[in-house]
Amino acid sequence: MTILTSKVPDEMVGMRLDQVLAEIFPDYSRSKLQIWIKASRVQVDGIIRKAKDRLDGGEIIVLDAEAEKVVETVAEDIPLDIVFEDEALIIVNKPAGMVVHPGVGNWSGTMQSALLHHDQTLETLPRAGIVHRIDKDTSGLLMIAKTLAAHNTLVEQLQARTIHREYLAITKGRMTAGGTIDEPIGRHPSDRLRFTVREQGKDAVTHYRVKERFTRHTLIQVKLETGRTHQIRVHMAHIRYPLVGDPLYGGRFQLPAGCSDELIEVLRGFKRQALHAEKLGLIHPLSGDYCQWQIAMPNDMETLVQVLQDNEDTKD
Repeated sequence: MTILTSKVPDEMVGMRLDQVLAEIFPDYSRSKLQIWIKASRVQVDGIIRKAKDRLDGGEIIVLDAEAEKVVETVAEDIPLDIVFEDEALIIVNKPAGMVVHPGVGNWSGTMQSALLHHDQTLETLPRAGIVHRIDKDTSGLLMIAKTLAAHNTLVEQLQARTIHREYLAITKGRMTAGGTIDEPIGRHPSDRLRFTVREQGKDAVTHYRVKERFTRHTLIQVKLETGRTHQIRVHMAHIRYPLVGDPLYGGRFQLPAGCSDELIEVLRGFKRQALHAEKLGLIHPLSGDYCQWQIAMPNDMETLVQVLQDNEDTKD
């Protein structure tokens, strides 16, 4: 339970109660504040008032911001690779193969279930505090809010595009240079599992630069300006550099000419998109300081890069 008290500033004379609450308690969403007003969790000078009631200024507002259970997912004892945790925030290194939210065909073994076992109080937050997602077969950093105030702050940063997200990816094809892809993304008109670049889609901007070139592959660093579903995978396929192992956007499997036996084996065995959320930066919800975390590529991508480098050596 969190009891918050505030005096209505004189300059808010004549404003509605819901408007005043939004101003003096900005850490909470307007929709949540409306719910609390209707649930009689807001008192004005000791009296329950309606959202539309106008105030005179100088009143004492008491808000009972008691958290309520909003998540029905079952907690599961699943190990988590926690990179950072404090009273407001958790940063997790998600393994490839783990689904973030439960859904059709993936009701158990999810990140959300693991988080609820780690901290039961997360059941009071939307999606157990998870404010963004990465695909099942993408590895890397994920942020989770531990309080409603932190959740709202992180969502606002996402909407303002101030969250810093960088990925490492291995593409098919040898790139000559980096660049920016500014193309809208929407759901595919005939395949509901896929997304595609289309005029009717939502704006999407992806920046990429070359880290290392190989004979017929490229290791790139990707920075997201927006966060559309499958954005990196769709954009890279659109410019004809699909990600290695991508089952949806990678096209028909083909072995490039001149592969060593070792590279052939690794490419045949790479069954997920070669994509890793390497860096995550944000303004901390409590301190207001900028924080950034970085996590190395998982073993499967490290091995692929190493074998690609070794394959280059065999050509000298």
